[in-house]
Amino acid sequence: MTAEGKVFKYGDNVDTDVIIPARYLNVSSGEELAKYCMIDIDESFASKVEKGDIIVAGKNFGCGSSREHAPLAIKCAGVGCVIAPSFARIFYRNAINIGMPIMECAEAATEIKAGDEVSVDFATGVITDKTTGKTYQAEPFPEFMQKIIDQGGLVKYVSAQFEGKQ
Repeated sequence: MTAEGKVFKYGDNVDTDVIIPARYLNVSSGEELAKYCMIDIDESFASKVEKGDIIVAGKNFGCGSSREHAPLAIKCAGVGCVIAPSFARIFYRNAINIGMPIMECAEAATEIKAGDEVSVDFATGVITDKTTGKTYQAEPFPEFMQKIIDQGGLVKYVSAQFEGKQ
């Protein structure tokens, strides 16, 4: 699988309260959460993001509370991948559990600029900045994690296992 789109760039320590503020946690659907994604750090994000676009951020992305709403809001907003040097561990696991691809690559996170066109190959971990022509190498997902992402999350993956579709 791959993701391809334009980059939205953010700094270090983007926390879950900024990704989806607590005042919107009474919303139950992912599509509704997506309308408020990143609103406190980038008011125009939800209106500008397009399916496949990519968030590139600094270290410790997704720190703060353990709310599962944060990766869900990002995924439902249409983001194809988040690239950062590091992720908060709970955010990392929540993202994989809902089938939201995230890649750790410090060099890409530092060098890729807002608005660049980027593609990510999840099988190889290759990140290509199509604007500059430069490529970066992230660690690809282990096979079992890629299967979870491909299925759309852990629940769908386990369901497919029980139904013999995997």
